[in-house]
Amino acid sequence: MNRTLLFSFAATLGTSAFAQPMCQPIAARCEAHITANYIPDGQFYRALLQGDESATFDLTLFGGTTYRVAACSGESDGILIFNVYDRSPEHNLLFTNKDQNNAPYWDLAIASTIDVTMEANLDPSKAGSGCAVMLIGFKK
Repeated sequence: MNRTLLFSFAATLGTSAFAQPMCQPIAARCEAHITANYIPDGQFYRALLQGDESATFDLTLFGGTTYRVAACSGESDGILIFNVYDRSPEHNLLFTNKDQNNAPYWDLAIASTIDVTMEANLDPSKAGSGCAVMLIGFKK
């Protein structure tokens, strides 16, 4: 079955032509977390963040699918915090890697199709500014 992921990326600071080359080494390191068991969606979600700024994007996660979300910044893993919220009026937190020592990737098994918002922030104890890169793949 062919599934189409619906993404729209909006960052508070935004991405620019400048962010692309600056973020490339981080994107290459982050891509290693999307292993052979996962099919990447082909997108690199990038944003330059400073202080408490956030990068957010909306997507639909399809039921019966396991997704791998990889989140990277800086020269090592564990700098980027990502949160997954439902898009209900309550904006419920469904997952955060902060509870997992800022794990650089996490597998999300989705039982029922759901619209979500993903948010990325720098861990303020590890970086004050930097390039945030997120990638998504789905299990083969």
